[in-house]
Amino acid sequence: MSGQGQSYEKDKRWTAVDEYSFAHLHPKSSTSPSISVLEHALSNSEKQGLPDIAVSPSQGKFLYLQAKFVRAKSILEVGTLGAYSTIWLANSSPHVKVVSVEVDPHHAEVARANLEHAGVADRVEVKLGPGVDVLPQIAEEIKQGKREMFQLVFIDADKENNWNYVDAAIGMSEPGAAIIVDNVVRKGRLAIAGTGDSRIEGARKVVEKIGADERIEGIVLQTVGDKNYDGFLIAVVK
Repeated sequence: MSGQGQSYEKDKRWTAVDEYSFAHLHPKSSTSPSISVLEHALSNSEKQGLPDIAVSPSQGKFLYLQAKFVRAKSILEVGTLGAYSTIWLANSSPHVKVVSVEVDPHHAEVARANLEHAGVADRVEVKLGPGVDVLPQIAEEIKQGKREMFQLVFIDADKENNWNYVDAAIGMSEPGAAIIVDNVVRKGRLAIAGTGDSRIEGARKVVEKIGADERIEGIVLQTVGDKNYDGFLIAVVK
């Protein structure tokens, strides 16, 4: 749901709607995660040199609500970054458990600090390593009964491996589980073949593969907001 890198397409109308609606629908005085916790996660991540590619506040609240919709007790996230989205997911229930996979050791260190500050470190396990290596390990733990299957999966990592992550996630998810893949619209370039951009090709592959896979059904929703014109794929495991 956030843009790739620092190159955001801006429109003052998009930003105004985000700011207005978020202020009313996630007020400072009575909400969890608190505004101060969220702002700390962003400011500390920036201070530690992490790229500004976290989901926006409204997108974070969307993930939080999706976790509530499916009554998620076990959540998988691929791509922790500074744990901004992780904090949203971990606040969806006092009983939820989140396992988040991060390839970069520095990002993982910052994420753990942000989770500790947010008071949800006990609900989140940050696993270090490439998703293509870590997900099979998690799958084996589920097979052995050491972990529960997932009710929600959020994928926001290297776009080239989008389908590999979804394919693995299907086998680890309960029927009815939601799988969300971020940043697939790519400012509208999703519909263009042969761009030579591996991230766009990764987005096209996951769309086409899900469309041909009888285990899952999904749809792409385009979004605009404070950070970009982009969109995400949301799918349900059959």
